[in-house]
Amino acid sequence: MKHVYLFAITFFAASCTYAQEDVSFFENFDDGSLANFRYGSTGNKSDFKWKSGAPSSVDKALKVLLFKIDPADSAGAGRGPEIISNNLTHFGTYSSRLKVPDVRKVQPNAGAVVGYFTYQMDSLAGLSEIDFEWLIADPTIIYVGTWTGPRGKLKRIGRTINLAKGIIYNTVYKEGHAGEGTPLTGAQNQPEKVPALEGYDASANFYTYGFDWFPDRITWWIINPVNNEKVILWDYQGSLVGIPQNATRYRMNFWHTNAWSVVTNPASIEKPAQPYELEVDWMSYDALKK
Repeated sequence: MKHVYLFAITFFAASCTYAQEDVSFFENFDDGSLANFRYGSTGNKSDFKWKSGAPSSVDKALKVLLFKIDPADSAGAGRGPEIISNNLTHFGTYSSRLKVPDVRKVQPNAGAVVGYFTYQMDSLAGLSEIDFEWLIADPTIIYVGTWTGPRGKLKRIGRTINLAKGIIYNTVYKEGHAGEGTPLTGAQNQPEKVPALEGYDASANFYTYGFDWFPDRITWWIINPVNNEKVILWDYQGSLVGIPQNATRYRMNFWHTNAWSVVTNPASIEKPAQPYELEVDWMSYDALKK
């Protein structure tokens, strides 16, 4: 059944082009072993934090990668459960079908991040990071963007979208983590409007998300489950600033933040009180044909 969802996605050729390790793959998490990823967490080594081949809470016949956040873990990216690709990946199409936890009735101010992303710090080329992120206190909002540059001089391009309401809160460039950033315009700010996706709630259902990474362009998107059409969240082009050029590692994680609150709720930095669950149906990577 999982492959049905892929018919709505335009894939690039499955060939090794930009790096020896750069090979396309599809990971469906149907059993207890990982073929293309390894588990990694710098936090507590609790066994309950992850399981592949677990039954989904939405559909018991569906097997998923299950991440549980450990309330005892300290804040910080990488402290929670995380999977990391065995090999490097590069330009191409990345996509995944996932469902974030719903904490609003239990702990509306929970401070936790679901990260679907790439990340690799190279001592010469700097950081290569492309993100989809959700702060679980408000699962109607999506954060997309990149980080590039050397340690201590990181550059960020980012967009924050309330997809349920069709609101773009910001599309900005900034250096470092502080400040509001400089608004982007023109080709770097397309589309200027994103239509509301009726009923969108990343915690209510599985959605398919993805991004197309080219040397001179990155496009983030979601598949509308009603008609299987691709909704463009951000088509960043017109400048090479913010577009990673070096190979990376493909990842998924779930971690506590005590400093980053969702844009609609500044109080949402509480330590998670329960082992909230992230479910990932599949992840795929299709290398760009040279």
